[in-house]
Amino acid sequence: MPDAMEKLAEAVRHRSAILFVGAGVSMSVGLPSWDKLIRHMEDELGIAHESGGNGRYSYQTLAEYYRLQQGSLGPLRSWMDRNWSVSREKVEASALHRLIVGMDFPIIYTTNYDRNLEVAFEIYGRDFVKVANARDVSRVRPEASQIVKFHGDFDEDASMVLTETDYFNRLSFDSPLDVKFRADALGRTILFIGYSLSDMNIRLLLHRLWQTWRDSGYEEDRPPSFVFMPHRDPVEEAVLARWDITMLSEEGDDPQQALRTFLERLKEMAGRRE
Repeated sequence: MPDAMEKLAEAVRHRSAILFVGAGVSMSVGLPSWDKLIRHMEDELGIAHESGGNGRYSYQTLAEYYRLQQGSLGPLRSWMDRNWSVSREKVEASALHRLIVGMDFPIIYTTNYDRNLEVAFEIYGRDFVKVANARDVSRVRPEASQIVKFHGDFDEDASMVLTETDYFNRLSFDSPLDVKFRADALGRTILFIGYSLSDMNIRLLLHRLWQTWRDSGYEEDRPPSFVFMPHRDPVEEAVLARWDITMLSEEGDDPQQALRTFLERLKEMAGRRE
């Protein structure tokens, strides 16, 4: 663990690290879980709730059915936009968002649809460019941090990856943002935070990253990559190691506090200042 943290801190110090941000970071400022989205779609579509358990359908399957029944995702996107929004005050009070901005990552990828990262950059006066489609790629500036909305955002319905079909289309890994990610990731360290390792989308991304290096013939030259998890899991740790991904963790009962402690330690090791 100490050697891994030192390698990660060095990459952050030299701005050669990419941050990949998942739903856990947005939930820390009060955004609803996927379970709430599932419950809303079930209510609107007249589907009975399952008592206990994880429900009969994933949110991707329900979103697919929603589009078939309603003709579009417009009303659902509008509901999500309203319910996935928090005040600037909440973002400003978020230690996680302050730490993320303060570490000055040149590129931040996120699968979240909300604008919390963009708002945090605005609050702390840091220059950034949002990238959600091929057009946005042409607007990237070297002096500005990139916030890449890997699954789209609420400003553009067509960019959102939400339904089963959307996810299946991304399995080819050849959309403009997929091509950008492969190019960005080849020469940089990557840190994933805010994810559950049961999320098949992130697992596919980790596998694809490993596969790209394996197929290149230069696996030994690959920069190290890391996933933060609140608790150690020997099974997942072994599987990730197979993909050359190192799991990092912090002891503690509260996952959000564990992530905050981890980021504070990383920021201190990297020598970042506010």
